[in-house]
Amino acid sequence: MSGLIKAIRGFSDVPPEEAWKYNYIEELAREHFQKYGYREVRLPVVEATELFARGIGTATDIVEKEMYTFLDRNGQSLTLRPEGTASAVRAYLEGGWKSWGGIAKIFYTGPMFRYERPQKGRYRQFYQMGLEAIGAGHPEVDGEVVALLHRLFLRLGVEDITILINSLGCPVCRPSYRSELVGFLQDLAEELCSNCRKRIEKNPLRILDCKVPTCRENLSDVPVMIDHLCGECSHHFERVRYCLDGLDVPYAIDPKIVRGLDYYNRTAFEAICGRLGSQNAVAAGGRYDGLAREIGGDVPGIGFAMGIERLRLVMEWKGLHIPLPEFYVASATENARLTAMTIADKLRSMGSRVETDLETRSLKAQLRSANRMNIRTVVIVGDDEIAKGTVICKDFSNNTQQEIPLDELFSKTAAVNRR
Repeated sequence: MSGLIKAIRGFSDVPPEEAWKYNYIEELAREHFQKYGYREVRLPVVEATELFARGIGTATDIVEKEMYTFLDRNGQSLTLRPEGTASAVRAYLEGGWKSWGGIAKIFYTGPMFRYERPQKGRYRQFYQMGLEAIGAGHPEVDGEVVALLHRLFLRLGVEDITILINSLGCPVCRPSYRSELVGFLQDLAEELCSNCRKRIEKNPLRILDCKVPTCRENLSDVPVMIDHLCGECSHHFERVRYCLDGLDVPYAIDPKIVRGLDYYNRTAFEAICGRLGSQNAVAAGGRYDGLAREIGGDVPGIGFAMGIERLRLVMEWKGLHIPLPEFYVASATENARLTAMTIADKLRSMGSRVETDLETRSLKAQLRSANRMNIRTVVIVGDDEIAKGTVICKDFSNNTQQEIPLDELFSKTAAVNRR
C-alpha cells in the first residue's frame, strides 16, 4: 500500500476551525472597503512571467529567487502570482477601466505564492487582501488610503498597530540620491552581509530594509531619500502628512522604508506589529506611478496589501476572539429534531450564527458539543416544549436555565440583532 501523500512544504491546509477566522477578517474588510467606494474584482492566479519581471523589477528578490515559474504546453512562461498590484494594473489597462471615469477603486482577495523560507505567519502560499486606487496622483488619495487602513484596524479591534510612512522620491530626485547611497555603501561593503554586498550596484535601496543586526547597526548613518526629495516630491509628502494629521491618523516617519518592489515611488507605508518579530509588517503599500509604463500604459496609482495570516495572529495575541455562533439549538427527543432545525433556521434568517445537531445524538452529547464550541446559549426543545410553544434557554456562562415562550426568544434575538 502506498504511503500517505502530504501537503507540500509551505503550503498549509486551513481547517474549519481556522478558515472561518480568515472569512471573518475578509468579510469585515470587504464591508469596510465598500464604504469608501471600492469594488471587488477577481484576478487570475496565473499571469505571463513578463508581467512580474517588467512590473516588479528583475533585480528584486521576488523575481530573482521567489517566483513559481513554469512553461505551459505551448512553451509560454507563466508564473503563479507573487503579489496582486501588477495584475490589477494589467487588468485596468487591458479592460479599459479608465472609461469608468475618475479613480478606479478596486480590491481583491486570494492566495499569493512565493518560494520563501516558511516561518510563523509566512508561508509559500499565503492569503492577501489588496486595495488599489488607480487613476490619480494627488496626495489626498494617499492620505485617504492610509486613513482607510488605519480605520480598518480599529474596526477589527486591533489598536497596537504602528503606521510608518516615507517618501521614495521620483525619477527626478532619486538618481542623485542613489549615487550618494552607492558611494556610502561601497565604503562599508566589507561590513555588510553577502546579500547586501550583491545589492550595492543593482538594487541599493533594498539594503536599507536588511534585517541582519550587523547591517542595521552599520547603516545607522546611511543617507536617506527623504533628505534628497525634489520640490514636487517634498510638497507631495507634506500634503500627505497634512491629510493624515487632519484625519487624526497616528503615524511615524521611517526614512528606511523602501518596500521590496521596484515600482514604488513617493509615498510608501507599512503597518507593523512588534510581536511578529523581524517580519513585522501586517500590511504595506505605496504609490506606483511608474508601474503602468513598465507594462504598456501610463496611469498613476496607490494601494496596499495585508496578510490575512499575520493579521489573524495579531488578533489572537490580543485576545480578541472572532465571534462564534451565539446559539446551539438542541433537540431533547427524536420528535423534536425537525422543530429544532426550524428554530435554528428562523434564528439564522434574523442574522444570528447558529449550530444544531444533525447526527441524531443524545441531548447530553449535544450539550457537550455546544460546550466544546464555546457557545454560551443552548436552546433546548422537546415534546413538552413543542406542546406549550416554549423552549428552554441554558446559559453556560453561569450554568442557569429558564423556560421562555418561543416567540420571546425570537423577539429578543431580533432586538439584539438590530443594535
